[in-house]
Amino acid sequence: MDDKSKKGTKETSRVEAFSDGVFAIAITLLILDLIQVIKPEGDKELLNQLTDHSTAFLAFAIGFLTILICWINHHLVFTYIHKTDSHLMWVNGFVLLMVTLTPLATAILSEYFANEGHIAMAIFGFNFFLMAIAAYCLTAYVYNRRLINEDAKELFIRLKSIYRYSIFYTFLVFFICFLSVAGAIFFYFILFIVFGYPKEFAERLYKRNRKKA
Repeated sequence: MDDKSKKGTKETSRVEAFSDGVFAIAITLLILDLIQVIKPEGDKELLNQLTDHSTAFLAFAIGFLTILICWINHHLVFTYIHKTDSHLMWVNGFVLLMVTLTPLATAILSEYFANEGHIAMAIFGFNFFLMAIAAYCLTAYVYNRRLINEDAKELFIRLKSIYRYSIFYTFLVFFICFLSVAGAIFFYFILFIVFGYPKEFAERLYKRNRKKA
């Protein structure tokens, strides 16, 4: 292995390590809102206290799954990247910015879900939309700059297509948030299933296109 390859591998590892740290901090911040729930309110019993704040647990579950799935996809994309450049740091930073905003969107969802559920869900959904854009920007950039392994190029194209479609999907669900909170949660659940297993869906698309060819 030449010095350039060693340098590229080292730079990729540092980017991934920094990113993993941001993901870990973001996912830890989600629990802070739940800690507020266990604080006693008068003579209210613990079970009633937890039941009255059930929306906080729902928001936590949605926020946790969101960040976890983002990390799964971020990890997958970087398995294909074999070298970096200075611009990749900024593109990756855009992804991390969306991740760090997720605890805020989750806190808003938890606090206002009962009284202003449509608006709270829409704010969370807009964060989803921006995250989809960030994910596509990352995959498109590394593909166009040829920072990925050439032997996985065809499969990566399918992965990039999934992220492109997710932009339109999350944009539509964003408007559904204003119409039906339950409907929006349902469509986000479908999104979780697809992006919980991105490599499997990309491989399925790749095999389908090879059969057509």
